[in-house]
Amino acid sequence: MVPTRPSRRLPSLEPRRALLAVPIVIIVLVTLVDILAPPRVHLGPFLVAAPAVTASFAGPRTTAFVGALAVLAQVAVASVRTSAVDLNHSFQLITLILMSAFVTSFAARRERHEREVTQLRTVATAAQEVVLKPLPHRIGPLRIASVYLAAESEAQIGGDLYAAARTEQGTRFIVGDVRGKGLSAVGDAALLLGAFRGAAHRQPDLPMLVGFLEGTVASDLDDPTAADAATADRGETFITAAVLDIPDDEPALHLISCGHPPPLLLRRGRVSLLEMRHPAPPLGLTGFADTDHRAATFAFGHGDIALLYTDGVIEARNGDGAFYPLEERAAGMADKGPDALLARLREDLLDHVGGHLGDDAAMVAIERADPCPEDV
Repeated sequence: MVPTRPSRRLPSLEPRRALLAVPIVIIVLVTLVDILAPPRVHLGPFLVAAPAVTASFAGPRTTAFVGALAVLAQVAVASVRTSAVDLNHSFQLITLILMSAFVTSFAARRERHEREVTQLRTVATAAQEVVLKPLPHRIGPLRIASVYLAAESEAQIGGDLYAAARTEQGTRFIVGDVRGKGLSAVGDAALLLGAFRGAAHRQPDLPMLVGFLEGTVASDLDDPTAADAATADRGETFITAAVLDIPDDEPALHLISCGHPPPLLLRRGRVSLLEMRHPAPPLGLTGFADTDHRAATFAFGHGDIALLYTDGVIEARNGDGAFYPLEERAAGMADKGPDALLARLREDLLDHVGGHLGDDAAMVAIERADPCPEDV
């Protein structure tokens, strides 16, 4: 299944209440030192630090409250040392009031911005769940696990995609990667996934299915209504994809690769690449009738695991610039089941890059296991 990304919410109230002690301590310290300082030394201007610090983590009401405390402290200092209407203290009071009002308005803008960002993340998460539906743990004789890793910690959606569709004879899968990022990539991913889910059970063989997907992507790229300023670069858009058909009653898998990295086959502790002799170009680079999509067949028996992935995995670099050695690392984990395999690979990949990926990454592990009772 897809691991749940950590939710991005506004900081909780408890840490904020703890931070509130910082501006209070500033007010107390500045007030005491200012009262005890020599007559020519004035520390009142430092009181403005209290509401300024508060505005960085609290809302406008709390910031205004701290600013009022700072003003009262300045009045107390002026009353003890000279008078509240003393010219020097009067200017300090006016400055403090103006600065408190300014940082309070800043806190209001920051809080409003945080609410907007939270709403956008909520919408993005919902869009991600609609576009990239979690794969089931089990389909027929297959056990499945999947993982999606966003390049940026704040990102919720991207151009990597995967999906599965059940047919009368078996199960079909697609794993792909849209060139580019952002909402345009999400739109292209949604288009391809919708076409795959709608046609996977209708097209009789794999070449016809991939031909249909190519036609869908190509026709969308040729749509004149998309040629506006926001999509001026769509002529360079394409999608790499690996499309698989795994029959229930045949120990094999059929694969068409459209410019996508070759899947890995894990069998009895050994790893091999499922490389095609006649790979097709990425979807969107050719017209519907210009490409001869040929499927390659590979043995896929009981206990075998097919590992599909996007280039964000194998192009992930560590601090020395070395790519992530997926084939080598997977070989050391080939005796694991799909869930354990992806959990280990996910942890190892993030450790390789120091916790920060340069591109979105997705992996899907498919194991041929015993059929479910209802499928026997």
